[in-house]
Amino acid sequence: MLLVFTGCNNKKKETVKVGLLHSLTGTMAISETAVRDSELLAIKEINNAGGVLGKQIVPIEADGESEPKIFAEKARTLLQEEKVVTIFGCWTSACRKAVKPIVEDLYGLLWYPVQYEGMEASPNIMYMGASPNQQIVPAVDFCAENIGKNMYLIGSDYIFPHTANKIIKAQLAQLDGTCVREEYLPMGHADFSDIVKDIKNTKPDVILNTLNGDSNIAFFAELSKQGITSKEIPVMSFSIAEEEISQMTTDTLSGNYVSWNYYETTQTEKNAEFVSEYKSTYGEERMTGDPIEAGYIAVHMWAKACERAGSFDVEDVRMAAKGLTFTAPEGTVTIDGANQHLYKLVRIGKINDSGLIEEVWSTPTAIKPDPYLSTYPWARGL
Repeated sequence: MLLVFTGCNNKKKETVKVGLLHSLTGTMAISETAVRDSELLAIKEINNAGGVLGKQIVPIEADGESEPKIFAEKARTLLQEEKVVTIFGCWTSACRKAVKPIVEDLYGLLWYPVQYEGMEASPNIMYMGASPNQQIVPAVDFCAENIGKNMYLIGSDYIFPHTANKIIKAQLAQLDGTCVREEYLPMGHADFSDIVKDIKNTKPDVILNTLNGDSNIAFFAELSKQGITSKEIPVMSFSIAEEEISQMTTDTLSGNYVSWNYYETTQTEKNAEFVSEYKSTYGEERMTGDPIEAGYIAVHMWAKACERAGSFDVEDVRMAAKGLTFTAPEGTVTIDGANQHLYKLVRIGKINDSGLIEEVWSTPTAIKPDPYLSTYPWARGL
């Protein structure tokens, strides 16, 4: 006897599933868990406002466990078995690169929330973080102009740091600067005693830090242990924001620099609302930060694109997203229809004694994304 559950069918029609794919365990959990939280906050806001195309968003969470192979497996499961209409997730470029062929083969759509090394523009990825001309290049210029041109490069041993430092070395050559040393450590590495001794011996003007995850805790602790302060040799970091800082000892970080597009202290009306809502949802001690805000942007941008398209279909959403704008906590952001990256303001910040980041320099207007650095003669051939 065939039983038809009409109510259940109607309920299915009233919801739409999306995937949240982040490292909730492993070395990257320190960074990615908070991005997941911001995506859930955006989903709650959209659902409370009536949902998307009349449907409530149902998040399906998956733990990439800080491993690229697992990210790929979970992405395939989300698309093929869970039938999500889109995925929000990843942090490291290694994990994004592992997910990229999955979303391309299955024609899914990944909304990626983190600054990265560029040299990529997949039709199946929406890039919500900075391209290198919106983070790396202006940070190097800032250091050369305000601190010094002798730079020590340290990073985690994977795609983003290697490519970022390749860009930095080409830029330094154009600036008549010097790469004092270039060092890479495995993800999760915790013993920086020899590296810091080398930094003391080589005496660079500034350290450019592309370490990711909880290795940053050990690195800054070792700098402090061996007496290197921000006044002696400042650090410019590309992958730590307020959430990571909140889990570290502030006195080891105070006075050092970061390069992002957004800070919790960013002065916009929308940011005041965002910070208040985030803290009331997750606790007053919780901090926002650039990737957290980018994850929030991603969900709202996707919802706006669906509404414009009148569809959840990936191709329809991609086309509808071209030129789409959103009033984000960082300011107005716009999707570049040619490469699916965002126009963004660049902000250099300095960490204060309270663990907050104070903006010390910014571009006057949002910068067009240039993931391949095609507008820089010195970057040809990278």
